[in-house]
Amino acid sequence: MAAPPYRLERLGVVMQPLPGDPREVEGVLNPASARGRDGDLYLFPRMVARGNFSRIGRARVTFDKNGKPSGVERLGVVLEPDEAWEQNPITAGVEDPRIVFIAGLRMYVMTYAAYGPLGPRIGLAGSPDLVEWQRLGPVSFAYEPSLKTDLNLYPNKDAMFFPEPVPGPDGRPAYAMLHRPMWTLNPNTSDVGLPLPAGVTDPRQSIWISFVAADLVDHDVRALTRLDQHHQVAQPQQPWEATKIGGGTPPIRVPEGWLIIHHGVTKGEAPPGGRVPVRYVAGAMVLDPKDVRRVLSRSQLPLLEPETKEEREGIVDSVVFPTAIDVRDGGEADVYYGMADFRIGAARLSRLS
Repeated sequence: MAAPPYRLERLGVVMQPLPGDPREVEGVLNPASARGRDGDLYLFPRMVARGNFSRIGRARVTFDKNGKPSGVERLGVVLEPDEAWEQNPITAGVEDPRIVFIAGLRMYVMTYAAYGPLGPRIGLAGSPDLVEWQRLGPVSFAYEPSLKTDLNLYPNKDAMFFPEPVPGPDGRPAYAMLHRPMWTLNPNTSDVGLPLPAGVTDPRQSIWISFVAADLVDHDVRALTRLDQHHQVAQPQQPWEATKIGGGTPPIRVPEGWLIIHHGVTKGEAPPGGRVPVRYVAGAMVLDPKDVRRVLSRSQLPLLEPETKEEREGIVDSVVFPTAIDVRDGGEADVYYGMADFRIGAARLSRLS
């Protein structure tokens, strides 16, 4: 399978924890992004307080005279883990958001991981203006007899919608959501602890997709939380994806199809009494616009690896974790990513000549 003709070049650090702010003492990372109606670019970082207590903030991105993102202006918090399904006996968290603007709904839609009583599950929120957000609720997955299991039983993360309806498996226009179910009750391990769905032979965490008919959503936007027609899209393939893969940036339309920047993970051996080292890198894949369950092209080598000090040293070392993308003029885009689970960097995506 050919690789997508794109590259990523670092632009530098965009946001770091604010000294003295207890809401950010354990990092600002893994942001969503969206252009406001005012034309400005906003980041929605995961803000981590002591004890891994996560909120979702809002910040306006500033740019230098050359159009390079240079910093942020903080604008507060838009989502707190206030719901019972976003809390657990140890901590609470609304984490790792992704945002798309769905023009047909005239709404920004945020997907996020809610770190609740049974581990992470997917939450949805909507906003007309990027300022006021209303929860649409936790996502639920319809029972599919062919899978012989209930996807609601599994922890799930890294969810994002396409920004417009796509052809569903039944031929009807549908809103589609990429996500990453986990076959274990412990989100901190990739060891399999639950029965696999029928037809799944590789237990490693992979990218899945689910759908909801567009006409149902047009009638009631809360239908976005009730998905069906679940399919596996992509599994680990390359050595740099040996442990697991997951979605990263929301899909953007390119000439070849729908482009996403995803992450791949490997892990090493833990030192005596120490933590298992992991390594997160970023790649790209293009999905078929006629059938988004089908991968047309995929990176054979990473587009971005943890190489700088900011990417190699943090709360979790050796992590680049792409979660946001801002399309620019001229066929380029800026990708915003978590650096070592502590700060936020940017890289420019451009097409290979």
